[in-house]
Amino acid sequence: MKKITLLLVLFSLSSVLFAQSDKKSQKIIEDSEDAKAAFLDDDPDMAKLFSSAYGYIILPNVGKGGLGVGGASGNGVAYQGGSRIGFARMTQVTIGFQAGGQAYSEVVFFEDKEAFDRFKKNKIEMSAQVSAVAAASGASLNAKYVDGVMVFTRTKGGLMYEASVGGQQFKFSEN
Repeated sequence: MKKITLLLVLFSLSSVLFAQSDKKSQKIIEDSEDAKAAFLDDDPDMAKLFSSAYGYIILPNVGKGGLGVGGASGNGVAYQGGSRIGFARMTQVTIGFQAGGQAYSEVVFFEDKEAFDRFKKNKIEMSAQVSAVAAASGASLNAKYVDGVMVFTRTKGGLMYEASVGGQQFKFSEN
């Protein structure tokens, strides 16, 4: 009887944990759709990038902060050919003069299969602040891919003073 009770408790606990994970994933998907709409509101021409890129990731809620040493992280959704294929996690560590905190959204476009495969194999690392373009009307018209990757950010709030060196790393996981 004790074994059956224990098994029922474990089964119930695993169901609750799975449901929480499902809810978190659904929230990330919904937030990513909202972030995409906000990027398109800022720059309607970005629709061409969403339709022509081999793949892209949307990180709707990136948090960044620092005082001397800083960091950022966010979770998002990966798309290939316009279809959701998995999830992405971005982490960033920076060193240098910096103080404050900031929240932003980020979209990373991949020009071709080679660049997207590097992302899926967790081999994409980018220099922070060097390749990101602030989303604004018309910004996507002049943006160029660098090593098959193009990045746009959209500030959501906060204030960050920064003259730092660091980079972003991405991790991919399938649906």
